[in-house]
Amino acid sequence: MSEPIKLVDLVDTRLASFLDSRASELEAISPDLLHIMEYTRGMLATGKRFRARFCYWGWRAGSTSELDPGLGAETVDDLDAVISLALSLEVFHAAALVHDDIMDNSDTRRGKPAAHRAFETIHRERSYAGGSEHFGQSTALLVGDLLLAWSDDLLNQALAAIDSPAITLATRAEFSRMRQEVTVGQYLDIHEEAAWLHSSQAERLERALRVVTYKSAKYSMEAPLLIGASLAGASTSKLGALSAFGLPLGIAFQLRDDVLGVFGNSEVTGKPSGDDLREGKRTVLIALAEAAMPTGAKTVFNEMLGDRSLSGEQIEVMQETLQATGALEKIEAMISDYVSQAMDALRGAHWSPGATAELTRLAEAVTQRQA
Repeated sequence: MSEPIKLVDLVDTRLASFLDSRASELEAISPDLLHIMEYTRGMLATGKRFRARFCYWGWRAGSTSELDPGLGAETVDDLDAVISLALSLEVFHAAALVHDDIMDNSDTRRGKPAAHRAFETIHRERSYAGGSEHFGQSTALLVGDLLLAWSDDLLNQALAAIDSPAITLATRAEFSRMRQEVTVGQYLDIHEEAAWLHSSQAERLERALRVVTYKSAKYSMEAPLLIGASLAGASTSKLGALSAFGLPLGIAFQLRDDVLGVFGNSEVTGKPSGDDLREGKRTVLIALAEAAMPTGAKTVFNEMLGDRSLSGEQIEVMQETLQATGALEKIEAMISDYVSQAMDALRGAHWSPGATAELTRLAEAVTQRQA
C-alpha cells in the first residue's frame, strides 16, 4: 500500500472515532440532532484529504531531522499530534464549504445536496411550521459553526501533545492567520460579485487574483504546509521555502477549479456544468475574457452572468464565448506558469527525498484533476 493511502486511512479512522464521540454527546442532548450528525458524517466522509496530506508533508519537510523513515516510523505521540492537526484542517474545510454554499446559494456539493438544501428538504418532508428556506439556511449556518468549533477542539488536541510553548504558539498563530485570510478572502469574493462593474477593466484581473489568493490558494496549500511545518518546529528558512512552493501551487489549484466550474463535466465534478456562470463568479477566467471582448459583447455577457435561470443552451453559448476570446488558453498558460514556479521552489529546497517525492505527486494531483 502506498504511503499517501496509509495517511488518508489514518485520518479517516481518527475522523470516524471523533465523530462517534460527538454523536454520543449530541444524542444525549436530543434525538432532534440526529440529522445534523448524519449530514456531517456524509460530508466529511468524502474529499481527497489534500489539506491533511499537505499538513503532514509540511510537518515532515519542516522537521529538523535529516532522516526520512517513512510513514509509521514517527513516535506515537508525534504522529497522533500531526494527525489531529491534519484532521482539524479537514473539518475547518468542511465548515468553510457549508458557509460558502449558503453565500453562493449553491444547490449541490460533491454530487449531493448542499447543507442548506438538505435541511430545507428535512423541513418540507416533516411538514414543519415556517419557511423551509429559512430553516435550511439557519441550520446550515449553525452546522458550519459547529464544525468550526470541532476544528478548534482538534487543534487543541494536537497542541496538547506538544511540550514546547514556542512550537504551540507558532502553530496556533499560523492556524489563526489561515482563518483570518480565508474569511476576508470569502468577503472579497462576495464583494467582487457586487462591485465588479464599478471597477475599471484594468483592475479586474488583479482583483480576481487577490480573491484567488486569499479565498482559496493560501488556505488550500500554503497554510496546511506552514501549519504542519510549524508543529515540527521548522526554521524560518524552511517555512519560506514551503511558502514559495505552496502559494503558487495553491493559485494553480484554484485556477483549475475555476476552469472546472465553467467547463467541468457535471458527472465528475458533482456540480452542474457551468454552475459558476449561473452563480455570477467573477473569476480570473472572466476577467481575461472580458478584456478581449468588444463593448457590446461584454455588456451582453455581463447581463447573462449570474442569471440562475440560464438554460443549458445559454451556458453553451457563454462557454463558446469564453473560448473564442482566448481566455481559456490564457488561463491554462497561467496554471502552467504557477505550477512551474512551485516546482522550481520545490527543486530548490533541501528536504528529504520522501517529502520531495510526495509533494511532487501532490502538486500533480491538485493541478491535473478533473473534479
